[in-house]
Amino acid sequence: MKRALISDVHSNLEALTAVLEDIKSHGITEIYCLGDVIGYGPNPRECLDIVMKLPVCILGNHDQAAMFDPDGFNPVALRAVYWTREQLEQGTNASDVNRRWDFLGELPRSRDEGERLFVHGSPREPTNEYIFPEDVYNQRKMQVLFDRTPLYCFQGHTHIPGVFTMSGDFLSPDECQYEYRFTGDKALVNVGSVGQPRDGDPRPCYVILSDESVIFRRIDYDPEETIQKIYAQPDLDNMLGDRLREGR
Repeated sequence: MKRALISDVHSNLEALTAVLEDIKSHGITEIYCLGDVIGYGPNPRECLDIVMKLPVCILGNHDQAAMFDPDGFNPVALRAVYWTREQLEQGTNASDVNRRWDFLGELPRSRDEGERLFVHGSPREPTNEYIFPEDVYNQRKMQVLFDRTPLYCFQGHTHIPGVFTMSGDFLSPDECQYEYRFTGDKALVNVGSVGQPRDGDPRPCYVILSDESVIFRRIDYDPEETIQKIYAQPDLDNMLGDRLREGR
């Protein structure tokens, strides 16, 4: 059975819509979201309303920050958190507002399916720990992470898609020709970001997961509508729009 894994939507409605259309074109109906539905972008309510219909969503650090005191956020991200929080307090009626907050408050930190673990950050710290490509040179960290991985772990958080292997490599989608076939060895798979890619490719990224492999998908969309929405909000730094053009 195939399913789609998305992550780091970050309130980018246009990117999310494009990705969901591509998923639908492949006949896939089961979609997991690995967190950070909100934050940074201009459409938190709309993105939440879409993701709330999915069978699985994991708590991301920006989702958590909207509910509690943000910790470790830079000034640009912090202003976006507070703006997002204000947007979630608005709605056509109180039931919509409460429904969104209840959804966020009930998000799990991980999902364990035996050989497969789904998190936002890492198998050690599901919500907040980053695993960057350069961490392959930190053998101690990677050993701890693999020790906590049942067989495959799927995550987001860094916005940089690729596969960490037991042999100490990080394979970008380009390096594995956009498909990584499972070998039976442990692997950590970053599914990339829908709403704010940071690997130099501005196209939204998600993966199609099957029993045999993960396939990385990059989807064309026009970011300008999202960018102009960000520019129109004084509490969202223009940089959050600018970076969508470059994938940084």
